[in-house]
Amino acid sequence: MEIRTSRPEDLPQIENLIVSRMDPSDGVDARLLMTDPDAGCDWVGVADDDGRIVSTLTLMDETVTLAGLDIPAGQIEQVATDTEYEGRGLVRQLMSWAHDRSAERGHLLQFVMGVPYFYRQFGYTYSIPVKQNRPLATRPKAVAGHTIRRATEADIPVLDRLQDDAQQGADLRVAHGTPCWRWLIDRTGSTTWIVDRDGIPVATGRSTPEEEGDVVLGEIAGIDDDAVKALVTLVNPAEIGERHPALEEHLEARRPDLDQYLVRIPSIPELLEHLRPVFAQRLRGHEPDDVVLGFYRTHVRFRWDGTEIGPYEWGRTLLGPGAQGGAGIAPDLLAPLLFGPHGMDGLRRIFSDVYPGPKPALMTRLFPPVTSDLLTFYLP
Repeated sequence: MEIRTSRPEDLPQIENLIVSRMDPSDGVDARLLMTDPDAGCDWVGVADDDGRIVSTLTLMDETVTLAGLDIPAGQIEQVATDTEYEGRGLVRQLMSWAHDRSAERGHLLQFVMGVPYFYRQFGYTYSIPVKQNRPLATRPKAVAGHTIRRATEADIPVLDRLQDDAQQGADLRVAHGTPCWRWLIDRTGSTTWIVDRDGIPVATGRSTPEEEGDVVLGEIAGIDDDAVKALVTLVNPAEIGERHPALEEHLEARRPDLDQYLVRIPSIPELLEHLRPVFAQRLRGHEPDDVVLGFYRTHVRFRWDGTEIGPYEWGRTLLGPGAQGGAGIAPDLLAPLLFGPHGMDGLRRIFSDVYPGPKPALMTRLFPPVTSDLLTFYLP
């Protein structure tokens, strides 16, 4: 069994394998990515059993933006294994392949949404809420003067602008890049819509196919409430991926359960060094202080002088960081602490191995709750 990067001649087998374990539209997606000049075969790993492709996954390049700072990241998608080869650890080996490639590409984290628990085996932690799909309780009134059409590649700048405006209120966001927009426009597994008013694009959204059951409309963005309501009435979905406040009155109540994206941080020192501008921004206005963060097997110290963060000083195991004025952070909970909705104050109420120590005001300022809006290839 060989674990390797895919080749152009592997495409028919990969496509057939993905269709056999998922849907025909997923096979279309595999072809779009593997034949695209901005992605290609380098994005896809395979398990090759003497010429037979029996397992595969895709590692997509993404950019996660936190408080205005871009973080290079990788997203795992299209994981599939032939039923005859399940239980042999092939996905584990392919995840190792993906993590190695991710490091080569300079990614500082990886994220995935998938089978409950499964990806926790590979160092991922539930971290970022997925926006819920909620049934429409009532329908918005039709708004005259709007028409709807499928988006084309010529609309990509408009799609970018509408989505960028919609994401402005989120602390953490992932946007679609131009290559991804091309794939989304051409794929069969969802439809990207444009609503026009007097010939001017005013709203966009993405819906699932009718043949898959109840239509879900997500990634809703518009220049005003009328444009958003027109999008909903023209698509006529059964469920809405919650996002736009103008639709809140029309949706059924939120469910208590909440899906989450899983995040893996391969190197805490590299990520924290990259996040230095974010930490400095959060600490601005706080009096000078020494910061100690203990991650159980490692720890870091730095000085906040009221204007800048000094050099990070890394050390080994620090038992009881609280005794030295520091916080204790379980390393596998750093991702939800950095990117999740709880912050230090909320997370410490859930997990005993996350605690602010004797400087709670400092630590809650350094690790506040984070709102998020992630646009991913597949609608949740």
